[in-house]
Amino acid sequence: MPVDSSQEQQGNPRILLFSNRNIFDPLVWRCSFQEFEKLLQDIDDVDVLAPKPSKWYPHGRRVAARVGEFAALPLNPGIPSISIDRDYDMFFTVCERVSELLHLKALKGLRDRCKKSVCWIMEFYIKDIPVYKSCLEVLAQFDYVVFMFVANEPFKAYLKGQSSFLPAGIDTLRFCPYPNPPARSIDVLSIGRRAPATHQALLKMAEDDGKFYVYDTIDSLRAYNLEEHRILMANMAKRSRYFIVSPGKFDKPEETGGLSEFGNRYVESAAPGCIMLGMRPSNNPEFEKIFNWPDAVIEVPFTSDEIVSVIRELDKDPERQMKVRRKNITQSLLHHDWAYRWESILEMVGMQPLPKLQARKRALRELAAAVEQDFVQHEMSGVQ
Repeated sequence: MPVDSSQEQQGNPRILLFSNRNIFDPLVWRCSFQEFEKLLQDIDDVDVLAPKPSKWYPHGRRVAARVGEFAALPLNPGIPSISIDRDYDMFFTVCERVSELLHLKALKGLRDRCKKSVCWIMEFYIKDIPVYKSCLEVLAQFDYVVFMFVANEPFKAYLKGQSSFLPAGIDTLRFCPYPNPPARSIDVLSIGRRAPATHQALLKMAEDDGKFYVYDTIDSLRAYNLEEHRILMANMAKRSRYFIVSPGKFDKPEETGGLSEFGNRYVESAAPGCIMLGMRPSNNPEFEKIFNWPDAVIEVPFTSDEIVSVIRELDKDPERQMKVRRKNITQSLLHHDWAYRWESILEMVGMQPLPKLQARKRALRELAAAVEQDFVQHEMSGVQ
């Protein structure tokens, strides 16, 4: 493959990863899967295609989207053409927004050069199927489609290949507070969307009880640097006692068609050992399978100030808090690292994991055992 500024090569890779990271502004909600793409290069042999858009991309994007509403005619919105001229075992891409599927029209030789193709799509609601005819046409060409949303059955009628559900993961080694856990100096952490009643109750609690409540104060999604933003978030989470969680876009049901899906926030809360307060997704069987331990989420309605009384009661029960933290951390290390998500994708397509992935899993198991042992010692000594 010819080398230019949009490509990274690493020896003799078997995976070709198409990344959208250079096409969009550094919006904070893109942190999670940029983290995944980076970690993927550590646990497998990967070539990365990360093109930059042409100067007329904004206009091309509008035109391509408009055409796609009326016809299954995928148009390249303005990504420079890239020829794939060597063979790979797998082509893989993550699309956080359905419109990003059109970027793949820039690739030449994908079907000929890649034995298998996989797309992991983050957000595509059933109500939007009629609006994205051209994007569905692109999605239909993949051998495997992985959905991060549970309500995906209607999409299968449009696909030619296999499909499955896979939840978000996390770099648990980054978010885990061990082996040197810092003091939990933040009482409550709230990031992103919030319910007004809950927020006002927490503000009053912070004033009345002298608690440290950390929350967003600027309505902006753009970061200076996504990697630095992710580091900051991990460091705050490791120092937080409680973390507010909620289903995706819980406050905008008109955008989800009334569906209750879950994204990154739950693993971002569990991995650092925070106690999750908030809402579970309703009628979502996959969530109950994944977060299936006691007190994984301590439910608090977002329509009242009940959250303050819940926190005060939990503060009286350090033994319960310790059990919740231990379970959240160890379950994350053993089940929710990005390594496990990638292993599931490899298993799906019939490829073997590399020794690098197996080494990471060993490190995760060893850290989980060390965490478990530390909590046991604290329980025996009576230290909170």
